[in-house]
This record gives sequence, structure tokens and C-alpha cells, in this order.
Amino acid sequence: MRNRIVMSMLAGVTLLASTLLGASPAQAAEAKAQLVGSKAQAADAKVQVADVPAEFGTDWHDPLTAAPPIAKPATKSCQVTLADTEFRDFTPYKGTYTPPKACGDHWSKVVLRLDGTVKGRQYDRLGYLHVGGVEILRTSTPEPSPDGIAWSVEKDVTRYSATFRSAQDVEMLIGNVVDDTYTGVIGVKATLTFYEGRPAAAQTPDRVLTLAADSTLTTPRNTERIVAEVYATGSGGGCEEFWYLAVPDSAPYSCQADKGPYREVQIKVDGQLAGIAAPFPNVWTGGWSDPFLWYVIPGPRAFDVKPIEYDLTPFAGLLNDGRPHHIDVSVVGVPEGQSGWSAPVNVLVWQDAQRAHVTGKLTLDRAGELANSSTYTPGSEERVDTDAGHRLTTAGYVDTSHGRVRTTVDRTLANTSVHRWIDGENMDGLDATWTDDESVTVDGRGPARTTATHRTYTMNGATTIGTDDRLRTVLTLGDRAAVVDTRDGRRAGWSRLDDTYSGDATYTLNVPRDQRHAVGTSSERYRLYGSGGCYDRSLSTAQGVLTEDRSGC
Repeated sequence: MRNRIVMSMLAGVTLLASTLLGASPAQAAEAKAQLVGSKAQAADAKVQVADVPAEFGTDWHDPLTAAPPIAKPATKSCQVTLADTEFRDFTPYKGTYTPPKACGDHWSKVVLRLDGTVKGRQYDRLGYLHVGGVEILRTSTPEPSPDGIAWSVEKDVTRYSATFRSAQDVEMLIGNVVDDTYTGVIGVKATLTFYEGRPAAAQTPDRVLTLAADSTLTTPRNTERIVAEVYATGSGGGCEEFWYLAVPDSAPYSCQADKGPYREVQIKVDGQLAGIAAPFPNVWTGGWSDPFLWYVIPGPRAFDVKPIEYDLTPFAGLLNDGRPHHIDVSVVGVPEGQSGWSAPVNVLVWQDAQRAHVTGKLTLDRAGELANSSTYTPGSEERVDTDAGHRLTTAGYVDTSHGRVRTTVDRTLANTSVHRWIDGENMDGLDATWTDDESVTVDGRGPARTTATHRTYTMNGATTIGTDDRLRTVLTLGDRAAVVDTRDGRRAGWSRLDDTYSGDATYTLNVPRDQRHAVGTSSERYRLYGSGGCYDRSLSTAQGVLTEDRSGC
């Protein structure tokens, strides 16, 4: 039975692409209304046990998350359709975008909405949406019910406003396979809604750049702030989809890597290390061998993959010479020659309108030694203990029309994990934590400002297969962040995020779908609070039925 768990995982995500599913029947909508009730009643909505089926049937609640909706201004709005299509294979959709005429060329907010449908049988898929070559969304899809499901994703894309001000090419892909077995055709509609008004200048860059075909970047010579964003995802159906389970070559396990599971996404400028980050341990909706975990509530970030951000402002003086500079993104820990990671890059730049050329200098680029210990301990229960981390500090200045501005970026990464399994991998468990601490200090043009961000990602669970071929997965995922803004050493604002998913699902392997006798519960609590207010929502499901939807702080 060796490799059964891992290969089942790989099968659940071998062919990936974007998100969107088929409309659920009227009965499902009616059931949802009965279960959740009106918005005013949602805080106390709860389904009676009698309303929950004994096992999964052929239909379940449409996918949803506990994340907050996008706040929308009460101003005039205009909507533009980017794509309205179906994905049956790996042919990208290509179209054109034209800016809205009735809402001006500056907007207080721009909201992307993706609506999707799918029914029948289909794997989860990974996808992207590009406008003018800029990646504005990376997403994955839920797996459908035989009767069909529908879902939607909303994202604030105001930061890409500079791209939206002119006509652009549109490209979208959700790679899919449709045949006699995998019948799910993924229907997608993507729109942008523009709200009149002026956004905060600090949040909206003047330009959004992409790398040239040779991975070079040429910035405007008057650039005073630079942020690179990388949509890094391990995917493609190979072991890098489950990189956090990799073991050293000395250990008897189906996914091996030279030095174990530690992964770090690095960005370099002309070969010089400019940024480091911990990748988020994404779990797609076929992950951990058990799609029944994710039918209603996906794992954190599964439908809206957040880009890693790197503040490259210390390198602005170097980049502003008018010449192309090589930008390289790589993932530390991936075995040489092994594929499985996608890492497209957008570069956001803010310009000094009063200067034709902003000069400056990189004054510090100091990397600590990358520590990576992954120790294999053999036994009746095999075990790999990993302890790894890295630190990088960069600093530089730019001489702008409003004076010299110094920027210092300090980032520290750490990863600890314990991976246990037995011969044959019929028990396979992981307890892992990743931290990514970042501090950005800007000194100049007013009081010194520091933004300190502490990110923590957690994964704790196990998959077991009994002698009766019953597969059970119990899993908890955490996405947490604490942010503190200070001005001249005094706290000016703060926030805390805690997005926690828990699931427990069981089904029978190697039988037709209608004989799996699957059962499962899942829950998510999303809390976001701080100086800007409070949001708190909890969801719970059983056998695909929404049993709880509570909101309140």
C-alpha cells in the first residue's frame, strides 16, 4: 500500500486551474435560506441535527468562506466584463479590456469578481487572470457535486488602477480536462467594478510593471518606492504541491528532497539577494487525500492566493539608472531539475512627479546564514524533525524632491515541523509552523514610520487508512498576522488576523462514488480586529450541510 496516501493526494490535484462552479439547484438555495435565515438572524442560525444527512449525498452547500466581504464605496460605479467563458482544456481565454467611460480614470476602489459554475465530476484546478500582462488574480476551484455547485470570489484590485486606465489584452486560464470520466466543464465570468473617487496615494502605485521576456526590469528613473509581488504557488500535481511533506533523501518516503521540506521564496536583483519570504502552505480542495474536507469550506487562501510582497525600495537608487536589471525569483529547497512552482512577478512603483531622475544608493545588504536542519529518525513510526530559518536586512536611500528618504527592511523566517508516518504510509501526519517577521522603516518626509508584521502559518493533521480501506483525515490550518504601525516610536495603528480552519472527514477508498459512505465536518473562524474595528465570523458544516453561520464581535 506504499504511496497510497501521497499518490491519492497527487491524483486529487494533478490537473489544476482556476475557480468557479455550476449553479446549485433551487432546493439547495431554499435549504440554505432555511438553515441560515436572514442576515439579522445569522448570528444565531443553527441547523437541527435531524436536518443533517447521515452521509454525503449527490449535492451539498455551495462553497463559501468566513472572510469578510469587500467594503464598497457609496459612489457611482461602472462595471466591465473581463471574461465570460468555459474551460474544457488547457487553452487560455484571450480577450480585450476597455476602460469604463462613465466613471472617470481615477477610482476610490476597483473590485474584481469571479463567478463560476461546475457540475459532475472534476478535480480541483489552479488558474490565473492577467490584464495587460499583470497578474491580478491567482485562484483555485472547488470540486463539484454531481448535481452542480456555484461559487464566487471578490478581490480588491485597486492597486492595479494604473493598468486599468488604458486598453489591455486579457488572458485567463483554468487548465482543465473533460472526458467520459471527468465531466466537469468550468464556467467563468470575471468582472471589474469601478467606484468613482480618489484612492489613497500611498496605496496606489503610479505604475504596475512586469518583467521582460529575459526576466529584466527597467524602472522609471524617478521611482522613489518599489514593491515586488510574487504569486508563488507549489502546484502541478508533483511532490512540490505538498512540499511541506518532503523528507531528506535518506528517509523512505514517496516525496523526497535533498534537505527536506524547508522552502523559501527569494528575489534577487542582478544576482544580489534582495528579499526572502516564507511561502504560504496552500492546500487546494483535493488536498490531504480527502476532498470531503473542502466541499463547502476551502482552506485559507485557496480561492484568493495572496502574493508575497517584497519592499525593494533600498534598491531604487541602483534600479533608477535607466538600464534593464535582471530580476530572479527562486524557491530554496526544490531539488535541482524538479518543476512544480509558479512565481509570476508584478512590480509596483511610485514616482516623484517633481523629479526626472531620483538618485540614491543601496547602503546595506546583509544576509545571515541559512539554517536548515532536517533529521530523519527510523523506527516503527518514521520521523523527520525540521528546524530552519534565515534573516536578511537591506537598507538604502533616495534623494527626492522632498528630501532624502531612507528605507530599512528587516525580514526573519523560521520553520519547525515534525513529520511522522508508518511503513506503507497508511498513517501520515504533520505538525508544522512557519513564521515570517518583517519590519520596514521609512525615515524622511516627516516622522520616522515603521510597519512591523508578524505572520504565522500552521498545519497540524494526519491521514490514516484502516484495514477496511476507510481513509480518515483530521486537519487544522491557521493563517495569522499581527501588524503594528508606529510613528516616531509611538503606536499609530494595529491589527490582528486569525483565520483558522478545522476538518475531519472519512470515506471508503477504491469503490464507486456512491459507495464511499463519506462523512465529514468542517469549520472556519475568521477574526480581524484592531484600531480599524472588528470582524468575527464562524462557519460549520456536517456532511455538506451548513450547520452554523455566526457573526459578531
